[in-house]
Amino acid sequence: MDAAARPPLVRAAHGVRETQDFAREVAAAFGPRALYALEGDLGAGKTCFVQGLCDGLGIRAAVSSPTFAIANEYRDESSGRRFLHLDLYRLSGPDELDTIGWDDYLDSGDPMAVEWPERAAGRLPPGAVRVRIAIGPGPDDRTIEVDPPPPA
Repeated sequence: MDAAARPPLVRAAHGVRETQDFAREVAAAFGPRALYALEGDLGAGKTCFVQGLCDGLGIRAAVSSPTFAIANEYRDESSGRRFLHLDLYRLSGPDELDTIGWDDYLDSGDPMAVEWPERAAGRLPPGAVRVRIAIGPGPDDRTIEVDPPPPA
């Protein structure tokens, strides 16, 4: 392991509140310009995690899954700041990213969460914060592992 690499952050969460609380901590750790690549099965809690990220970044907005819209933009009315939330589940692969304005989203400088990032293949920026959410033994149990981006 590279001596400069940071170990992953791992947390067991028991319910929505603990998942959102950990996401707030992650948002505070990585800041308002991060791209969060969220991996996990359907129903694992990726959108719940995004709710916590938005709250942790001070973006007060109603967060919902963008599965059918592909991209949701959450804008905080008081500050004007926004958070981008993409769900690539319905894309067949990275060739379709251009049809949704992928490069414009990346160039915006806004914080962004990408669900199903494997559909973007090699087009995720190298500084993405990787978040893996696994469903645990109980219906509300989750294990969340966050890989910090490599040092610049």
